Amino acid sequence: MTLVQVIINGVLLGGVYALFAAGLNMIVGVMRVINLAHGELMMLGAYTTFMLFSLAHVNPLLSIPASAALMLILGMALQRLMVERVVRQPLLSSLLLTFGLSTLFLGVALNVWTGDQRSVSYLSGSLSVGGLQISVVRMVAFAVAVALTGATFLFLRCSTFGKTIRATAQHPDAAQACGIDVTRVRMVTFGIGSALAAAAGSLVSMMFTFNPEIGQAFLPKAFAVIVLGGLGSFVGALLGALVLGVSETVAGYFSSGQRAESVAFVILIVMLMIRPAGLFGTNE
Repeated sequence: MTLVQVIINGVLLGGVYALFAAGLNMIVGVMRVINLAHGELMMLGAYTTFMLFSLAHVNPLLSIPASAALMLILGMALQRLMVERVVRQPLLSSLLLTFGLSTLFLGVALNVWTGDQRSVSYLSGSLSVGGLQISVVRMVAFAVAVALTGATFLFLRCSTFGKTIRATAQHPDAAQACGIDVTRVRMVTFGIGSALAAAAGSLVSMMFTFNPEIGQAFLPKAFAVIVLGGLGSFVGALLGALVLGVSETVAGYFSSGQRAESVAFVILIVMLMIRPAGLFGTNE
């Protein structure tokens, strides 16, 4: 019975991983830019929720739109002023730029909030279901994460602008020839990806204690999810996130928390060796 509870906890954690990875998946898929600052955008979302909760007593769930909106604006500004300059440039250019942004945001956060552990105390306690004790805050975070991930998937599939994003991801030159403003699409996409990272950060702030370095701990998990599920596949990202969440919690149950943190790297290496395109991805 205990192992079943561990697996359920892993599934609930995987929902938040899926939301975080979805934003990075969009950015990589549309711009072919690996955003090493994606974790810091999540961290800023977590601190936005923390500040609103501690200073203004705003319900953490109600702070999610605020943190997402702030990172949407910041992400669009970063893309327009900086990231756009390295799109379709050698990969090293985008890696150096986003690594610099990551270091900058981390340094600012350490100066503003120090390295102390923070948390948002909300919805403590557990719910008894069939003899299992399931964390209430994890259930709520999972529901919100899956809802936001699903809404993003429907936006990309059904809306007109979502279709322009997909067209730009598949063939930017052809999309531009058809009259699509590719530069604007990339800017908005980067903003949406940043907003999804911030929303994930808000949920993480309710689930765990955190400090400015939390983004660096979560970024490898996002890469593992993308590689496992396949670039550009939201269904694959969700499945990959659930697999990663369950794998981590089960590994932590049978060994230790430190070893569980290595699961993402193991999955990343194995998938790159046996199927680089991921479960639902396609070779380019």
